Amino acid sequence: MRLLFIKLKHIGDALLLTPTLAAAKAAHPDATIWVVVRKGSEGILAGCPAIDRVLTTNAPEKGERGPGLRGSLALVRELRRQHFDYAFELTHGDRGRLLAAWSGARVRCANDGVYRVPWFWRAWFNRLSKHDWRNEHQAEAGFRLVNEFLPLGVSEPPPLVFDRARTAPCDLGVKLNDYAVIHPGTRWQRKRWPLEKWIAAGRELLQLTPQLVISVGPDAEEVQLGDALAAALGPRAVTTRGKLSWAQLAGLLHGARLFVGVDTAAMHLAAACQCPTVALFASSVAVHWRPWRVPHRLVGAVLKPGETAADDAMIRIEPAEVLAACRELLDGSGTRLVSTL
Repeated sequence: MRLLFIKLKHIGDALLLTPTLAAAKAAHPDATIWVVVRKGSEGILAGCPAIDRVLTTNAPEKGERGPGLRGSLALVRELRRQHFDYAFELTHGDRGRLLAAWSGARVRCANDGVYRVPWFWRAWFNRLSKHDWRNEHQAEAGFRLVNEFLPLGVSEPPPLVFDRARTAPCDLGVKLNDYAVIHPGTRWQRKRWPLEKWIAAGRELLQLTPQLVISVGPDAEEVQLGDALAAALGPRAVTTRGKLSWAQLAGLLHGARLFVGVDTAAMHLAAACQCPTVALFASSVAVHWRPWRVPHRLVGAVLKPGETAADDAMIRIEPAEVLAACRELLDGSGTRLVSTL
């Protein structure tokens, strides 16, 4: 059996597909699994052994409307040559619908319960789910669609996946023995926490753990943020300076006591590595995006579906709240708690 999964969203969204892929492989061990994601998201899937091949498509060009035919036709031709048995469209957009509809898969599936499939696509799909996932985690949404048309043998999606055996070593210039990882950076302005509060929280966190690794992406502004934070916290803090691959960051997270960060792909990677997580979560809907199946605490005004965060929601979070959450996830010796929330 040949299975195609299409999810053309952000990097963290790609990782949220891994529970469904793992369940599909467990239920159908002889299946061949291909995944199509937006270019730049493929690295975070390197730790999922259920995947046989990852293909990428460019993000829509600025101002482009519709499915982007010019950049998709070559990919469609490649997909059609594979003669898939099932194609699952998990993007809820025209570009993903084009790839699934024209893939030539025998069974072509999409969700019609939240984002309605437009009339001009409906004839191309022979399985449309009416499932309403608006009050579910995004890891559940794709799982429900697949499980409806291809039984997976379980009723709930398993944890996110980044296999320890697929991680990569890294050299940050210091020997790491006992550490927590903090991830302060994000490209989303509404998710940012002030530097001075990160410094205050970092100083207190160094009372709970001997070392801190400051994880930042390659964007120049994030690198600068990591440098400033490391300088303020002193020699027991080291920054990645945006140089790590997802496999290298996963290696750090598998060995870390704790992850503290904002709602971003790195937070979901911590969950995939089963690293206890404290997430500053004042501007994201918790039921959709909280750390999935890992011990965690959310700090901030937890939003419900349909609610909108106040402009100063992140700024209102105080370092003392973050540290209290960290202590709850660590026992008296500073080691991980093993219970699952």
